[in-house]
Order: sequence, then C-alpha cells, then structure tokens
Amino acid sequence: MTIQIRADLHVHTTYSNDSLITPKDLIYYAKKNGLNAVAVTDHNRFDGAIKIAKETQDFLVIPGIEISSSEGHIVALNINKSIQKGLTAVETVEHIHNAGGIAIAAHPYVYFKGCLRNAVCNAFDAIEVINARAFPFQKSVKKAQKAAETFKLSQVAGTDAHYGPQIGCGYTIIEVEEPTVEEVTKAILHGRCQPHGQQVPLILNLQQQIHRLQRMVNKATLKLKS
Repeated sequence: MTIQIRADLHVHTTYSNDSLITPKDLIYYAKKNGLNAVAVTDHNRFDGAIKIAKETQDFLVIPGIEISSSEGHIVALNINKSIQKGLTAVETVEHIHNAGGIAIAAHPYVYFKGCLRNAVCNAFDAIEVINARAFPFQKSVKKAQKAAETFKLSQVAGTDAHYGPQIGCGYTIIEVEEPTVEEVTKAILHGRCQPHGQQVPLILNLQQQIHRLQRMVNKATLKLKS
C-alpha cells in the first residue's frame, strides 16, 4: 500500500544569501500551505539543509542543494556531501550520482536564471517541469514537458521559493511506501510522481522585494551604528 507525499522540491532558506525564509518560516508555511514534505535546496551549499533536516522531528525535510554548473542550475536531492560548482552539466550529474543523490534539471527554459536549455540530456533523473517563479511561465512549462518526454525523464515541480508565503505554489505528488527521504528520491527516480502548481502571484513577489529592501536598510543601519 502506498501513500501520497505532497512536496515542494525547490525551496531556499536564509542559508542562501538571497532568501528570506528562516528554518522556522520553512516549516510553518509548508504546513500552512498543505504540504507534508519540503526540499531545502540552497545555492551551492547543503550544510543548512542537513542541519534543518536533523532538527525537524515532525515534518519531512529532504536535504538538497541547487548547484551552479557551468551550463545552468541543477538541483540535487539526498546527497551525502557537497558538490563542486562550475563543472559541466554532465560532470555535475555524475558527481551527484556518486554522492548517492538524484539530479534534477532546474527551471531549464526560463529567462533571467541559470537555465540549462541545450544541456538537458538523459543523464538527468528528472526535470523541474513546473517552477512557480519561472518567466515566461506557460512557455517554460511546455518546453520542459516536451524535454521530459523526449528524454523519458521524471517530471517534478517546485516553487523556487525565497519568501515564506510562496512555498507550495509549485509541488510534486509522490507515491511512496513510507514517508522517508530515501523513499521519496527512489519514487522520483522511478517516475512515481506528478508535477502540480501555478505561477507565484505577483503580490507575493512584490512583498518579497519589499522585505528584501527592508532587510538591506536594517543591515545598513546596523553597520552605521557600529
């Protein structure tokens, strides 16, 4: 008998310099927005993800990392060590597999982000078909779906959230036998997952920018006082 996990597979916390999501916010908004799992995928570091996963007892946190390869961004889930940035896409995927994880092509067909485009290939385990902060949204979803079908890769979704209320706008339904990180990654690997979600509402993106400006002002004020 299987159960369904509803997981946002692409979330950044304050361990990423550009995110406003504290570990406390992460769990609060994930629960509030109907999830029962979330992947922490900070930029080029996974120490925060491991720490949050160990310290969270009542919610499934999937440790991950978003790696800046030389050809675009790649999300790794369930790895056991850090992955070097700046390698080619194929080299990065190989390192992820050697570290025991699965490799997801993150927002491969968007503007203004590190998108893989022609570097997407069958070396990957899955494609992030829905990225809720992607632009242009519908076009990127269609191109990612086509690539997933062409390379016969699993299709997943995530928000790419950097602000708490955004969490869960993109999510993946995953069929597992039990709610563990290992079962989730195995299910994705074998295609027992479906992407869902919608574009992050404009108001949430505006709120994110306002909070970022407030944080910058507060930091500058503290620096002047010191």
